[in-house]
Amino acid sequence: MADVLERTPDLDIDPYDDAFIADPYPGYAAMRSAGPAFYMPKYACWGMARYKEVRPALLDWKTYCSGMGVGYTHFGKEKPWRPPSLLLETDPPLHDRTRRIVDRGVFPPALQRLREPFAKEAAAAVERVLALGRFDGVTELAEAFPLKVFPDAVGLDADGRENLLPYGDMVFNGFGPLNARFKASTASAGTVVPWITEKCSRAALAPDGLGAQIYQAVEAGEATEDEAALLVRSFLSAGLDTTVAAIGSALYLLATNPGEWRKFRADPSLARNVFEETLRMESPLQNLFRTTTRDVELGDRRIPGNEKVLLLLASANRDAEHWQEPDRFDITRRVQGHVGFGVGSHVCIGQVIARMEGELLLTALAQRVASIELTGPPLRRSNNAVRAFASLPLEVRAA
Repeated sequence: MADVLERTPDLDIDPYDDAFIADPYPGYAAMRSAGPAFYMPKYACWGMARYKEVRPALLDWKTYCSGMGVGYTHFGKEKPWRPPSLLLETDPPLHDRTRRIVDRGVFPPALQRLREPFAKEAAAAVERVLALGRFDGVTELAEAFPLKVFPDAVGLDADGRENLLPYGDMVFNGFGPLNARFKASTASAGTVVPWITEKCSRAALAPDGLGAQIYQAVEAGEATEDEAALLVRSFLSAGLDTTVAAIGSALYLLATNPGEWRKFRADPSLARNVFEETLRMESPLQNLFRTTTRDVELGDRRIPGNEKVLLLLASANRDAEHWQEPDRFDITRRVQGHVGFGVGSHVCIGQVIARMEGELLLTALAQRVASIELTGPPLRRSNNAVRAFASLPLEVRAA
């Protein structure tokens, strides 16, 4: 261990500090400057912040495994605070089996039937905020639109959907250490967790929804009833919070970059690229962990096996060695290759739906809204892994 610490520099930066979470980008720059890897003594774990290390690590599940947890908790050393995800927190061959079950429902051809109802709801959501003029971009648009279309697609009824957001907040806080931020987010667990458990059961899901499709794998002998319930639960947590965060960030970036807004208004077909640039610029999932399965040499740095490594996705997406002018919001940027939703076999399972939601809502905005402006200071939400707004005061004017 002494040899490892001599060769891997310590970095006295706390990525879970309130000030860091409020403005992480100076800290990310310092992390990138530390080299291909660094050691964080406070958490007894390693970190990677540069694109050229983060992306390959995400792709190499044999060396950087997910089965020991994608959060700070090491499943080989501590009991998980919740049942591990059969999608995020498994490795092949189990991961391949469970991923195939869920992928069938989210492949683009399977989602075509959802595109028209999603587009109609996106247009209606934009009309609602236009009627208001001034509104909260988070609660009245970034949350309201996904909370309608995504649970509808999964097959949840309307009762209790407000529980989905605090559940997701708790799950993503659990990606970090079980600190005061995490403990505060579990205050509603006594209500939220039983609700989620009940809604993930076969009996609670509409027969034509994505959730019911997952249960078809039970009849096919591909999964047990308990596994199907866990897969629906993972799908719900993966498909909402990061989408809400990304839409909120897109609204903020468009409102604070009037030149890019005018460019977008002139060409609404840029909606998909606007969303992708948002995912790069303000990555909704800021970080996640992997666990090394062997000693890893990175130049003259060494990370031992069976150790947690924090992969800073948001830092990789602002790395000047990979992106030109990375701190500039550019809706015509060639943004392919960002890691805002992860990459590789463990890429976010909800990313296909999230991208469709983002594209359709932004298209509706560009077509119907002449101007979008901030009317007051936004309020950041504090979470161990997700960067999002809690409040975003906006004003829009119809075209």
